[in-house]
Amino acid sequence: MNTRYNKLPDAAERIVYVRPVEVSDLPEEVREQADGLTTIYAVHRGNGERLALVADKRMAFALAREHDLAPVSVH
Repeated sequence: MNTRYNKLPDAAERIVYVRPVEVSDLPEEVREQADGLTTIYAVHRGNGERLALVADKRMAFALAREHDLAPVSVH
């Protein structure tokens, strides 16, 4: 069954990547909001567009799933 449904997004469009980010590598205005954390997590589209920065990996996955996205870890 290879029936396409126009209203459903392609799987590749739904995949987002979660990766750790060193707070020290971020702009100062973002570092100020990190509340003493040294590592936070970024959620990115496949094209590299950053969608979100969050405090921990579990939160990044929950945020992605809440928006019907399929998160995967990037090391």
